[in-house]
Amino acid sequence: MTTSSIPGYRLGDTTLPKSPLTKDDLATLKTTLLFGDADVAALRQAHGVVEDQVEAILDVWYGFVGSTPHLLAYFSDAKTHQPLGAYLDAVRKRFGQWILDTCRADYDEAWLAWQDEIGRRHHRSGKNRTDGVSAAPHIPMRYVLALAVPISVTMKPFLAKKGHASAEVEAMHAAWSKAVLLQAILWSRPYAREGDF
Repeated sequence: MTTSSIPGYRLGDTTLPKSPLTKDDLATLKTTLLFGDADVAALRQAHGVVEDQVEAILDVWYGFVGSTPHLLAYFSDAKTHQPLGAYLDAVRKRFGQWILDTCRADYDEAWLAWQDEIGRRHHRSGKNRTDGVSAAPHIPMRYVLALAVPISVTMKPFLAKKGHASAEVEAMHAAWSKAVLLQAILWSRPYAREGDF
């Protein structure tokens, strides 16, 4: 599947609003997370490890969300409370691409703009608009941040599946966890008052 065939996928879309964060802001945030060049290299290595495991990874994540009622509610009809299958499928395609993007991010202005857009899609300012659904209109920030843990912890077994040395697996997993937290932090920007982020 090419990225152009994923509905709602907009990394690199020049019509996205520019992020208010500068590359210097991003650099200081990465420094605070101890995220450096070695992590970028480990993520590039992880790409080759996980690229043929994306569907299996998504099965784990979707299994978790699907078995956790308070999370599944954000993918369910706001009136009937029934899961919206087409919405879950559309998000799954973007989520799968996000795994690969996380491993090969350029951390440029286009990437920052896309992170801002992803944040809006969780927040009441943009939730449901991309897919035109009637799901819960807002995901509380506490869940946006908390989900960094299951998305990080559950990745390690997949990183270990290709026979890499344990030190390489640990490095890829540490880099993945930092990258996930970095993005969750960026996604929380629409939740903050002007000047508070």
